[in-house]
Amino acid sequence: MRDALTQYELPRIPVGSWFEAVVDWLNDNIGPVFDFIDLVLRSAVGGLSQALTALPPPAMVLVFAALGWWLRSWRFGLFSLIGFGLVASVQEFESAMQTLSLVLVATAIAIAIGIPLGVLMARSGKVSAVLRPVLDLMQTMPAFVYLVPVIVFFNIGEVPGVVATVIFALPPGVRLTELGIRQVDAEVVEAGEAFGSPPRKILTGIQLPLAMPSIMAGVNQVIMLALSMVVIAGMVGAPGLGSNIYEAVTRVQLAQGFEAGLAVVILAVYLDRITAVLSDRSPVARAERKAARTG
Repeated sequence: MRDALTQYELPRIPVGSWFEAVVDWLNDNIGPVFDFIDLVLRSAVGGLSQALTALPPPAMVLVFAALGWWLRSWRFGLFSLIGFGLVASVQEFESAMQTLSLVLVATAIAIAIGIPLGVLMARSGKVSAVLRPVLDLMQTMPAFVYLVPVIVFFNIGEVPGVVATVIFALPPGVRLTELGIRQVDAEVVEAGEAFGSPPRKILTGIQLPLAMPSIMAGVNQVIMLALSMVVIAGMVGAPGLGSNIYEAVTRVQLAQGFEAGLAVVILAVYLDRITAVLSDRSPVARAERKAARTG
């Protein structure tokens, strides 16, 4: 009986072939759309990278340090000065700016898509039920799997790196936006409705401001996940620290890999602290601190 069961095989379902057929159909029928997306993303990343490298590295180090001092504290400004100075001293500053441009473009796209989707999921249970499995798939699918169709659509370079980063980093922004809006006190929303506020005004004047700490936490997670994709982006031809790390791995160059990895860490800490400051300066956070002091 056991031998009969082991010899029995379920019929193979060609899911991969179906997916390949869909990708080929999209590439053949809406190729100009992908060409347009490629042009826009390549221009955005290239333009931002040129802007970040327009000044000499020492001048940009001072700019980052001044921004950190202004937004957070003199201690963080000093950390920024030392950190980015170290990145410049190991000749990784230009690569770091290329990586930063890729991360910023991918983050902007992920936020532009994620926040409206999160709002839609919070306002509609049916939409939430449909999109939640999709977000689960996006979070759990290995990045190398969806790199294959992305390369088919956009070839190699920074564009597939941006697209892969958006797919990988998008879910936390959507989920935390939905969570923040759902956690808004229902009595506050009912009070707005009682005063005759339309749904759009309730969303923009009540729900979004009160959900801002959760939304900013989602933005922070999007940025951190985007940075974690730099090596993947380097593998598909995107310039920057990921390319340097991938080259160091393939050639077993310990020094180069450590320096590029250290630059990624410094960039991640800087972006994390900056986004945390923006969250702390939201009206809700200021009101909570004021209430805590007076209480």
